[in-house]
Amino acid sequence: MIVTLTMNPSMDRTIELSHPLQRGGVQRAQSLTSQAAGKGVNVARALASAGVPTLAVLPGDPHDPVIVGLIDCELPHVALPIGQALRTNLTLAEADGTTTKINAPGPLLDNTHQRALIDQVLLSADGANWLIMAGSLPPGVPDSFYATLVAEVRRTLGSRAPRIAVDTSGAPLIALFAAGPECAPDLVKPNAEELAELTGHGTEETLEADPQLVVEAAGRLISHGTAAVLATLGSKGAVLVTALGSWHARHPPVTARSTVGAGDSALAGYLLADAQGLAPAECLRQAVAHGSAAVSLPGSTIPAPEHTNPRAVTVAALSAPLTTEGKP
Repeated sequence: MIVTLTMNPSMDRTIELSHPLQRGGVQRAQSLTSQAAGKGVNVARALASAGVPTLAVLPGDPHDPVIVGLIDCELPHVALPIGQALRTNLTLAEADGTTTKINAPGPLLDNTHQRALIDQVLLSADGANWLIMAGSLPPGVPDSFYATLVAEVRRTLGSRAPRIAVDTSGAPLIALFAAGPECAPDLVKPNAEELAELTGHGTEETLEADPQLVVEAAGRLISHGTAAVLATLGSKGAVLVTALGSWHARHPPVTARSTVGAGDSALAGYLLADAQGLAPAECLRQAVAHGSAAVSLPGSTIPAPEHTNPRAVTVAALSAPLTTEGKP
């Protein structure tokens, strides 16, 4: 069982344009799609399509369009009522693959809402293989929320606690590692921009251009207590760094339709391979296959295994990480 927590789910609406976006002008859309989403929801959707037992935990009232969407697609979930509408995000996808995403802030979750979600996670994640904490935090939720939840899951569940993966950005990601090694997740999935901000090592551009620099940056997280860092690098593939080895994987170029959900799909691909007992390098291979497939699909479509081609992915070993102390 893999449990996902999405604190700030959304209804993702994608408008596909046949011509470049003209600011201030009037354009006709080529298509419009809507899908219940959010990073954890997307991961759960990809896992469910591969037959992996999964459960998505999220806030949301029974008749909210996001929750109705999950019911319609038969995705296993537990939604806790909050008496407010969940947000709607808008994506503009141009014909050349350029993606513009406009995200709403989300509903206000007070202490009672937060406590209910924590209690549900403790119940659902008891004995699970993985707990995935993914996405932004909505208004009212402190930046330290993920760090607090990691510590509480491990303290409360003890030997029954799942491995924990976190995919977030900005202040919540920084707060997670600032909380100390006891709050370090088993797996973290930053992109190049997030890894640079978190570690202070390189920039988005230099990390995407140099996989070995990614290893050095990720090594700081490994020394901090994280078991694995899955760094996604856009069209440059992804790098997986552990204390035992590091690998870089790339997929042949694909025709990009939308980058929405690519990182979520990469994380799902990694977890899918892990559930099959594959070695770390093969988990990375499936991660890149899933991420590349997501880019080639319209809107926020999450790929199923039949959309992916892991045999097309090349994986190369890199030198061991420099696990020296440093930021964070």
